[in-house]
Amino acid sequence: MKKAFLVFAAALPLFAQSPSGEIERLDPALDKIVPKNAKIEKVVSGIKFAEGPLWARAGFLYFSDLPSNALMKWTPGGATEVFRKPVFTDSFPDGVQIGTNGLAFDPQGRIVAAEHGNRRISRMEKDGKITTLADRYEGKRINSPNDVVVRKNGDVYFTDPVGLYRTWPDGPGKPQPELGYNGVFRISAAGKVELLTKDVQYPNGIAFSPNEKKMYVSSSRPDKYWMVYDVKPDGGIANGRKFADVTTEPGEGVPDGMKVDRAGNIYGTALTGVQVFSPSGKRLGTIVTPEIPANCAWGDADGKTLYITARTSIYKIRLNIAGAGVRP
Repeated sequence: MKKAFLVFAAALPLFAQSPSGEIERLDPALDKIVPKNAKIEKVVSGIKFAEGPLWARAGFLYFSDLPSNALMKWTPGGATEVFRKPVFTDSFPDGVQIGTNGLAFDPQGRIVAAEHGNRRISRMEKDGKITTLADRYEGKRINSPNDVVVRKNGDVYFTDPVGLYRTWPDGPGKPQPELGYNGVFRISAAGKVELLTKDVQYPNGIAFSPNEKKMYVSSSRPDKYWMVYDVKPDGGIANGRKFADVTTEPGEGVPDGMKVDRAGNIYGTALTGVQVFSPSGKRLGTIVTPEIPANCAWGDADGKTLYITARTSIYKIRLNIAGAGVRP
């Protein structure tokens, strides 16, 4: 049987990306967001599969290396080092382990992680201990959490597709999902796990508008689109509608991680790069990356640098507007 990370890698889309990256400008409004002289720079390389970037105000970037079963830390001008390994301490049929995916800070500055292999949402305490925030819903194991975001009040929202199970060949001993559906969930500050929706085909990236009155969710397959929901006062969601759809457009990347800036513009990784949308859903352009991207995060002291995880590398680009969200 092939190793799981080989199956995982074989499933990755191939696309002839621009070797140096470029900016596709579809609307003049993009000029107010992406400077005319903006350049895409590679800052980290040699990663097996980069995901979940998360900038710490102390001046470094956390990120996930999924097949390496590691949570990594990179300091600008310095080295890349292992921050937490192993993440997944059990084993699947072929012995391969897969670690964290999406990462977020809670209001106290603790790292909240979507742990693929462990099939849970965890929180790293200040002393380094790991607390499980959610690994079951109504008594059943959740699937394989993909991305996570934390609201200012401490509520944790996460996407939970059956993505983990796609990476293992069929056969005896293959792990099986228990829920029977893909879901988007909320963990209240009090610790209650609530299913928000199971209507998104394959929920992946997740983000909030600056005022946290809108929630965005991307769907990766079989169709490629983004949803937007109204966030109710009690933390639930309502009025789900399709925000954008790129199912028929060229480019083999899928809608994945996303972020929102302080002006409400949405940055969604998909197809060939990071697609930039206005708050109303108008596509303004694309930051075309040299490799197909999976996620992005705001960074640097002013929050105006967008760090992009893209397969084996991490890239950055300076923008005109700072990012929104919890940034301890």
